[in-house]
Amino acid sequence: MMLPTRQRAIEIGFAGGPEALVLREIAVPRPRTDEVLIEIVAAGVNRHDCNQRKAGPRDGLNPVPGLEVSGRVIACGADVPVSRLGEEVVALTNGGGYAEYVTAPAALALPRPNKLDWLSSAALPEALFTIWLNFFELMHLSPGENVLIHGGTSGVGSIGIQLLKAMGHDVYATAGSDEKCLAATSFGANGCFRYDDPELKERVLNATCRRGVNCILDMSGGAHVDQDLAMLASDGRLAFLSAGGGATPKLPLRALMASRIRLTGALLRVLPMDRKIAIADRLRDAVWPLLGKEIRPHVDRWFTLDQAVEAHRHMERGRHIGKIMLSIRPD
Repeated sequence: MMLPTRQRAIEIGFAGGPEALVLREIAVPRPRTDEVLIEIVAAGVNRHDCNQRKAGPRDGLNPVPGLEVSGRVIACGADVPVSRLGEEVVALTNGGGYAEYVTAPAALALPRPNKLDWLSSAALPEALFTIWLNFFELMHLSPGENVLIHGGTSGVGSIGIQLLKAMGHDVYATAGSDEKCLAATSFGANGCFRYDDPELKERVLNATCRRGVNCILDMSGGAHVDQDLAMLASDGRLAFLSAGGGATPKLPLRALMASRIRLTGALLRVLPMDRKIAIADRLRDAVWPLLGKEIRPHVDRWFTLDQAVEAHRHMERGRHIGKIMLSIRPD
């Protein structure tokens, strides 16, 4: 087939607010030897996209934001079997999702779950890779252990609750309002607590029979680190999902040492490709059979590509529950 040469895409024009997102016509990328070219149907909007926009254009970073898409494979690199042409996939991308076409490593383009629509499917990659990396690769979550997710109604949190519950773990969460706490319990959380509750530590300890939780995923950039450490069980693990703009929290080293607490965290986008491929393989085996059954993304609201500015405004208002999506083309 004749491949398109031009496409509509959203680029980051300058460092700033949502108005820094600019709709432009740009070239359609061509896949490298190990990549596929995807005709995008839907794309996810993530907090990372907002942070990239605020920082502005950077050398070596795709000026088109967007880290996850659903769509169809329309071209294959030289090392990718041509039998993949026409596949319906969801893919983790290194930017480029706010567009009509994007390239992605073939190994990170996974089958679109047949029980989910295009929007829900595109909501999966960033959250699933993030949850698997942090809980299983970094914190080594074991059978029978429990967890706490700060931001239980975020895109990552809402899917993470469902995934970890489906795998047999008790899951607790925090959220910013009573409405969001109710939503987190509807996703399967054993309990959800207001993160601004001065009794948060006591509520979590009481919910766990004073044992605490084994693993915590903290998206707050270290804002809750003192409470996190107080809520962790002995030999507990704490993973940071956000650097908090370069925040340097003070750590009570004696408390860490007394309870043998381990701190960790990672940036998914710069994770080496072999690590991402290994996670993709594990997700295909362990999680893909659960999609559309125990795991169903909650789409808060979707916008068209032309409405990307409003999508970012909606995210930064902080009232959404679940995922914010872009519908690139009706299907």
